[in-house]
Amino acid sequence: QVQLVESGGGLVQPGGSLRLSCVASGSIFGIDLMGWYRQAPGKQRELVATAGHGGTIYYADSVKGRFTISRDNAKNTVYLQMDSLKPEDTAVYVCNAKKFNAAYWGQGTQVTVSS
Repeated sequence: QVQLVESGGGLVQPGGSLRLSCVASGSIFGIDLMGWYRQAPGKQRELVATAGHGGTIYYADSVKGRFTISRDNAKNTVYLQMDSLKPEDTAVYVCNAKKFNAAYWGQGTQVTVSS
């Protein structure tokens, strides 16, 4: 079993920044991709960004140029630096990890962008 714990969410004004962290623990051997999804009420879950173990990066078009995903393999941690936040970024941000044919999910951390 892999446990994922997110932190760093909160309330921020438009244009502000937040840095999310996700720490993986448990049976972490074999984790390939780690990334972030976001879910808002009434909306479909959206893949925000992923980081491969070897450094491959993916960003959704909606966050390109504003968000930066990074990964510290030694700490089993993935980060999401969110800059120039917009109200549309408001969502529960959920950490995801893929290991072989399995997927693991955190409980999520709330990000609210509002003036």
